[in-house]
Amino acid sequence: PGEPGETAAFARRIDPAREPGLSPEQRRFMAQVEYAQRQRALQRRLRSRNVLLALGIGAVTFGIYGYTFYSVSQERFLDELEQEAEAARARA
Repeated sequence: PGEPGETAAFARRIDPAREPGLSPEQRRFMAQVEYAQRQRALQRRLRSRNVLLALGIGAVTFGIYGYTFYSVSQERFLDELEQEAEAARARA
């Protein structure tokens, strides 16, 4: 990194299959680490999708629940039947 335009060793991307100084064991270990990193990234992505899906299902469920209570509270047919029954009892 002393000269301009030269990249640092930590910033250089290498191809493990073409790197002459790596043993087969080191190549296999690098492949394992890359696979583990891909799996962690996939798990994070799936976890966030699952959380969003759970929130969506919960919102729909509570919406249906709330609408059911709202619509049932507006039904007055039982009140009318009770008033008619009381009126009939009073006449009798």
